[in-house]
Amino acid sequence: MKLISIHKNRWLFCCLFFYLSCNQSEKKFENKSSVVSKQMFAKIDSLKKLIHNGDIITRTGNDFTSESLRQMNTRDKTYSHCGIAFLENDTTFVFHAIGGDFNPNQALKKETFETFVNLYENRGFGIYRFNYTEKEDKQLTWLCNELYRIKLPFDMDFDLKSDDKMYCAEFVGKSLELASDQNLKINRSYIQTFEFIGVDDIVLHNECHKITSLVFK
Repeated sequence: MKLISIHKNRWLFCCLFFYLSCNQSEKKFENKSSVVSKQMFAKIDSLKKLIHNGDIITRTGNDFTSESLRQMNTRDKTYSHCGIAFLENDTTFVFHAIGGDFNPNQALKKETFETFVNLYENRGFGIYRFNYTEKEDKQLTWLCNELYRIKLPFDMDFDLKSDDKMYCAEFVGKSLELASDQNLKINRSYIQTFEFIGVDDIVLHNECHKITSLVFK
């Protein structure tokens, strides 16, 4: 009985040691992860200050749908989604067209920049800029707010021929063309006979300038 008691005590000691070791490892991992997150949030906040009214904000989602959408780009497959940024008082918002589970009512969304580039749902983001005239800037601002007001639906068919509903790059591309009175033309891409606007058609435009980008690690 004494031998059994000794083995039992040793077994309990080993279990306790293992638990404490694992617990300490988890705490170290959590602490390290917390530090990394704080550093990344600070970096995101510093880059947000570079945004101008009308800048194009891109992102790379970390889900299967985003991965599929990235593959639609014919020249640069970095980004899966895009929107247009606007500054209101001390807040930076992004207008963007999105559907599916991300947006059940399918209407054009207006989210804060921080929500749009969400650290835990994306692999990174980019900030791009067209040099608008004062008139174009005002027209783009009015147009995006108007499309948001009427709740522009998301285009699940990805059909460029329809203007009563739009997907993300279509919304950005057509908004830029309308705001410039068609002086700015966005390239169209093709997969066989399917015509569309990809995120890369916008960011690779010769009048579009990359301001910065950030990859989350």
